[in-house]
Amino acid sequence: MEKLIHIIPTPIGNLEDITLRAIRILKEVDIIFAEDTRVTKKLLKHYNILTPMLSYHAFNEHKMLQDIINKINCGDNIALVSDAGTPSISDPGFLLIRECVKHNIQIICLPGPTACIPAIVQSGIPCDRFIFEGFLPTKKGRKKRLLNIINQTATTILYESPHRILKTLNELHALCPARQVVVLKELTKIYEATYRGSILEIINSISKSRIKGEFIIIINGKDRE
Repeated sequence: MEKLIHIIPTPIGNLEDITLRAIRILKEVDIIFAEDTRVTKKLLKHYNILTPMLSYHAFNEHKMLQDIINKINCGDNIALVSDAGTPSISDPGFLLIRECVKHNIQIICLPGPTACIPAIVQSGIPCDRFIFEGFLPTKKGRKKRLLNIINQTATTILYESPHRILKTLNELHALCPARQVVVLKELTKIYEATYRGSILEIINSISKSRIKGEFIIIINGKDRE
């Protein structure tokens, strides 16, 4: 009996951004573990996928690990999805994947949507070398992380929430006002936007806009302007 789990990337906004293989596997598996079943339900309904779902999210992932491993060992065909993008990339998934490795369970991760790659390509900032930082700490270690980022020679990718986007940009402006930065908002969605210019110009533009949704900050490396 083959023991495996499928890691399935899902659209970050536009429901058309999913592979044919992902749709097929989501229909074939026995159970889909989803970060938020209410969100995933919309995707499944769109593609007429009737597979049952169970919750696997940041607040129950430790508790669910052994249960999922047991299901796989008993022969259940399992898929893991997050609300948007690829599981374990700034989303739940890493702990389960690590546990599967320990139990010699085959992990098959499909290629597919993730916000950071289209963002860096679309930015026009060099993408030959880049560092993905995800979300910054909200308090402890935040300044140290920012100082480390602005001293990198490679491009850096940051994710940021609408509640902290202006704070982060103001911190970057104070540390490296002349650095090339591009900010992208709500990729693939109705209100998608790209902000270019100086950091101060970007701050002013975002301040006047609809500050909702998810933001991605692309920061050029030191001495690469």
